[in-house]
Amino acid sequence: MPFNAVFAHIIKKRLPRISKYASSPIVCQQEILKNLLEKARNTEFGSAHQFSTITTIESFKSHVPLSDYDALYPLIKKQIDGQPNVLWPGKTIWFAKSSGTSAKTSKLLPITSDSLYENHYAGGKDLLALYYKNHSNRKLYNAKHLIIGGSTKINTQKNNTKIGDLSAFIVENLPWWTEIRRTPKREIALMDDWEEKLHKMANATINENICIVAGMPSWTVVLLEKVLEITGKKHIHEVWPNLELYIHGGMNIEPYMERFNKILPLPKMNYVQSYNSSEGYFGLQDRKNEDDMLLLTDAQIFYEFIPMDQFKELKSENVIGLEAIEAGVDYAIVISTSAGLWRYIIGDTIQFTSIKPYRFQVTGRTTHFINAFGEKTIITHVEKALTKAARNQEVYIADFTVAPYYSSKKGSGGHEWVIALENKEQLNTEQFESAIDDNMKAINDDYQGKRKGNINMLKPKFNYVEKGVFDLWLKSKNKLGGQHKIPRVQNDRLMIEELLDLNEKTQGNS
Repeated sequence: MPFNAVFAHIIKKRLPRISKYASSPIVCQQEILKNLLEKARNTEFGSAHQFSTITTIESFKSHVPLSDYDALYPLIKKQIDGQPNVLWPGKTIWFAKSSGTSAKTSKLLPITSDSLYENHYAGGKDLLALYYKNHSNRKLYNAKHLIIGGSTKINTQKNNTKIGDLSAFIVENLPWWTEIRRTPKREIALMDDWEEKLHKMANATINENICIVAGMPSWTVVLLEKVLEITGKKHIHEVWPNLELYIHGGMNIEPYMERFNKILPLPKMNYVQSYNSSEGYFGLQDRKNEDDMLLLTDAQIFYEFIPMDQFKELKSENVIGLEAIEAGVDYAIVISTSAGLWRYIIGDTIQFTSIKPYRFQVTGRTTHFINAFGEKTIITHVEKALTKAARNQEVYIADFTVAPYYSSKKGSGGHEWVIALENKEQLNTEQFESAIDDNMKAINDDYQGKRKGNINMLKPKFNYVEKGVFDLWLKSKNKLGGQHKIPRVQNDRLMIEELLDLNEKTQGNS
């Protein structure tokens, strides 16, 4: 059976839909909100907030308050306990453990059949449809697809509700025609022990014909290096000659690109970014050689936005719709979804690169920033500064984080970096550290102003640790695995002190 020809024919049928939400996003968003309110009008939440009387976006904003996880948790808990018709019609039985880094404990976010099939799966299908459009004569369905997901199995509760990573629900419910092309086997893909899983995944796939790899950059590069270690090959295309597509998301790939280029040196490799989280599938890269993403405006999510310079107040009048968005401004995202998340602040920040169509880049987290000295530093600042410095010295970044330090003698302080490098033996630390500081000044005007004359901010400090220290920190938080990531910037010293303490203990035991 010509599987690839059939798959290509079917997947390309999604292109008119994609064209519609790219060209008419406001209309799509109006229809989405109307449908969400109609479906949920008789739920506990819908009745309490008079969904049946809401006819405009303004009345929606006046009837429904902004929410975060703490605000919605009592209702989510009812669903976990088995109560139907709470936030969404029917009984919600799937709950995804959030892999977010800002909370000390994992959040349990509802996943409904509507959100799984019409949002998460829909986004994945749209991404492949655009890939076939942008790259002619593809034959992805003739080979296997390697998915590097979370490391938590689905745990069934006494009320028959199920708790697990989003990737576990995606794998468990894949249609047969997709499942037959996915690798490794389900029993490996859903293993709890990430370290054992990594080893078994590498061994199980080295003899497969793989054309797609999907996963977070930090963990994907570790798996690919494990494959090279086992096979003794120099680069991945010696193992998987038909590999052509890497689908990445969850974090910025730029700090890891030098390592990917070393592992995958051939020009045939294509990189496509997606934005899929436990809360929803929000965007996908729709153009070759551009790293911004098209906003999915027709996938059962209604979007609102809060300009970050107004985020502290969290007033409803500060929340704007898609039609009022400006390019080049950082926004916190607010979503209402078919999973029953209503005016939910997800904690991510984005910046639109274009308005027609709406394309954007993820810039950070609402809780992940450094502003100890008025420098207003966000994730993208430190990622760009470090990536450029590392590229110039040809060193490979394994992991890093940044936090403030304080000097009691001088009454000020600066930034302290903890960095793990793959090949630090060739590092010229003086040049590297000066370059990072200079790059930060060029990227962030507030940083440059505060660093002037070493008055408001002192020179940054740097600590170099083995990359295993970051893994140990994740493991100590029970977050070692394919969906978890290191916080890049923190406005306090808790995490950085824990990392430095772990590094000291590791060196003492060596």
